[in-house]
Amino acid sequence: MSTLTAATQFDAATKAQIRPTEGFVTAAPAMILRIEGALVLAAACAAYARIGGGWVLFALMFLTPDLSMLGYLAGRKIGAVGYNIGHSYILAAVLGVTGIVLAQPLLVSLALIWVAHIGFDRMLGYGLKYPTAFGHTHLGVVGKLRRA
Repeated sequence: MSTLTAATQFDAATKAQIRPTEGFVTAAPAMILRIEGALVLAAACAAYARIGGGWVLFALMFLTPDLSMLGYLAGRKIGAVGYNIGHSYILAAVLGVTGIVLAQPLLVSLALIWVAHIGFDRMLGYGLKYPTAFGHTHLGVVGKLRRA
């Protein structure tokens, strides 16, 4: 299924119900992606420990990317964009590389915490969001929608 087809399906989903697995990763590929999330979490934590990052900072900052969910107060579309910005590896990688290039260990530490958070979410099945509903992610349906 192409990305364009998936996007068209989700636009239509705002007007009509969709089948729970349509446009989502399922079965073995979904499990592989969750295992990858666990491995990313473990690798980020190991790297954080290796660079001597403080665990108090880690604990304080670990849930910070979830502040991106506040975008949902402005609606599903804005919420999904905000959440996806905060839960994509792209900006975390940019932050980490910037920290390395500028020799700023705090930036590297924050990037590793961010990556660990994303890995944790992916391990739990929380993926990047579609604008149809908070529970519609690239890893499948989560939360109340899954039980419905």
